Parts: sequence; structure tokens; C-alpha cells
Amino acid sequence: MSVEGQRVLEGGKRPQQPKYADAAAMVAALKPGYPVYCVRPHVVKRAARDFLDAFDGRVLYATKCNPHPLILRALYDEGIRHFDTASLNEVAQVRELFRDAECYFMHPVKSRSAIRIADEVYNVEHFVIDTRDELHKVLDEAREEGLAIIVRLATPSAGAAYDLSAKFGAKPAEAVELLQEIKAEGARAGVGFHVGSQCANPRAFRTALKIVGEVIAAAGVDIAYLDVGGGFPTSYQGAEVPPLADFFAEIEEGLKEVKLRRDCVLMCEPGRALVADGMSLVTQVHLRKGDQLYINDGIYGSLSETVTARLRFPVRPIRPGRAFSDEMLDYTIYGPTCDSTDVLPVTLRLPADMTEGDWIEFGRIGAYSNALATRFNGFFPDAYVVVEDEAMAIDG
Repeated sequence: MSVEGQRVLEGGKRPQQPKYADAAAMVAALKPGYPVYCVRPHVVKRAARDFLDAFDGRVLYATKCNPHPLILRALYDEGIRHFDTASLNEVAQVRELFRDAECYFMHPVKSRSAIRIADEVYNVEHFVIDTRDELHKVLDEAREEGLAIIVRLATPSAGAAYDLSAKFGAKPAEAVELLQEIKAEGARAGVGFHVGSQCANPRAFRTALKIVGEVIAAAGVDIAYLDVGGGFPTSYQGAEVPPLADFFAEIEEGLKEVKLRRDCVLMCEPGRALVADGMSLVTQVHLRKGDQLYINDGIYGSLSETVTARLRFPVRPIRPGRAFSDEMLDYTIYGPTCDSTDVLPVTLRLPADMTEGDWIEFGRIGAYSNALATRFNGFFPDAYVVVEDEAMAIDG
């Protein structure tokens, strides 16, 4: 049975995912002509446990980062019970997988119908806003009982791969007024921010918390929730980042300057830091032209962050039963679509004798890969297996 076709439930149990020792074993068994995601649930679980143990608050997984059920199940099995969801579809997916999970509607812009259904059908109580218009939508459509409304603050750019405050976040003066109106309406109030995805600067969190403290003091509102957001980074090829302990230390220091009630719930929204190392991608070379390789995934599929975030993933070649040359060559890598822009922005160093039919494994690709893949030209990576080895090592 093909990987794509393995969907059979036996005796009401979860469907069994194909499992292999590593990507090379998978290639030897399947010889896939299609891209294959190699999921490492044990790596995801370890990252979740480390985060739960180290962060002194509530950990919400950013579902958008990688919503595949294998990933969600690994996180849940390790103790993640709270999920940052950005759409009604994400809310539905999480709640249908895990009846006791709690979803938080963290997108600052939502349709009225999405707010209403999230509240009435899935019992979502926490909603993020950054404008008065959005506040009024939530007040109109969600039930009053248990309602919590979190004001998202814009924060200064901190050198993250994505500056999310360029699109979302209230200015401090606006946030003060929003908090006061939330209190007047009788809802539970909260404050949150997001320093930006893949933020390698731990001090960004303390800077943001200083703004939070000023806003809370000016508003004169006791907040029930403080959400320090996501942005916790992971290391990629040529881009080592500080350890997570450094980020937690800055958050702890920043909190000392914020006057909070003792029962205020501290929250965070990690995505990349939990799942990036937990999945790799195996692609096949379909053609070689000199120092150019044409593979069956690209920037319209799993590799868009090589462009948008300038990330470099570790790679290794796979050729079952035959050794590669010791000589190395820098290759230009083209994706499968007919678009000439479907090309990786940097070359990959691989054996000089790479040829049609060989495979390339891209490591540490568990974040924003399958979640961002399009169906352009009919190419869509959708095969998953479980592998039991560790995440691919990176060079400095």
C-alpha cells in the first residue's frame, strides 16, 4: 500500500503510520518518486516537555506552524492542552482531535460568523483584538459568560525573520482605551504581544514587557491574562540562536517590572521552537543539468522559508546500496513547477556525482513547511511517515 493510501482504521484504533529507522531506510523500502515528510514524534515530545518544564505559565501551541495530526498528537501526548488557533478551521481541527483541549482565537481580525461559531459550537472563551471595531464584534457575537478579551500590543522591531507588528498590534494609547472598555463591559481583560517569528534576540521580550507594564499602569485595569506570544527561535544551517533559557530569563526579568495580580495567567505561544526539529523532508532528483538539480518540491511547496525567512536547512544525499563520490559540488536547486522563480536562493553543496533518481533530505523543516505548501501546477507534498532517528545535525 502506498503512503498516501494508508488510511485504514483497524478496530477503531488510530491509523498506523508507516515507521522506519530513518529516512534512508524509508527510501530503500518505498523508493518514492514523490516528496515524503519524515516525522519524529519523539523529538517533538522532547521539545514540548522541555518547554512545559521551563516556562512558568501556560503553553499554547501555535497550530498554524504545523497542523498535521501526527504533530498535534505528539504535542498532546506530552501534555500540551492549550492551542493558539488563528481560524475557525484550526479551532475545529483541534477540538475534534482532542475534546478536552482549550482553543484561543488569537487572530486580531475575525469574521462575525467565526466568532459566533467558535463560541457557540467549540466553547472558545479567549479572543484577541487590537482595535475598537474588533472589540465590538467580539462583544456582539460571543456570550458574556467566561469571555476573555486580550489586547494585542505592537512592539518595536527586534530583528525577527518576520516583523508581525507591521501588520497587527495596538499602539500603547489605543491599548489603554481598549482595556478600559473591556473592563467596563464586564469581560476579563488581558494583554499580549508577539516579538516576531524566529526572533533571535532574547532582550526583545523584556523590551515588550516594559511597554506592557506602562500600558497596564496607565489603564488602571487588573488583567487576568498576560500573553508573551511566540517568536522563540530554533537553529538552522549557519544561524545558531541563543538557548531558550536566555529567553525565559529575559521574560522573568521583564515581569519584575510589571504589576500583576497574583492570579494573572502567564501564557506563551511557541510554534517553531516545538516542532522545527521534529520533521524532515525527502525529495527526489528528477533531472540534472550540469550543476543544476531539479527536485520534486520547492518554494511553492515546503521550501518557501528559504526565500521569505532566508533560512538554510541542513541537507544530506540518499542513495540506497551505492556510495556517493567524496568530491563535492555546489548545485542550483530548482523546484518542480513551471515557474522560473521556483529556485532556492542559495546553492546546496552535495556530492559531485548526484544524478536523476537520487534523493535529498532537508532537515529541521517541521515549521512552516507543509503548512505553507500550495497546489500550484498540481504539485502538493502530502506523504508522511514516522522515523526513529534524531534531527539532522547542523553546521555553524
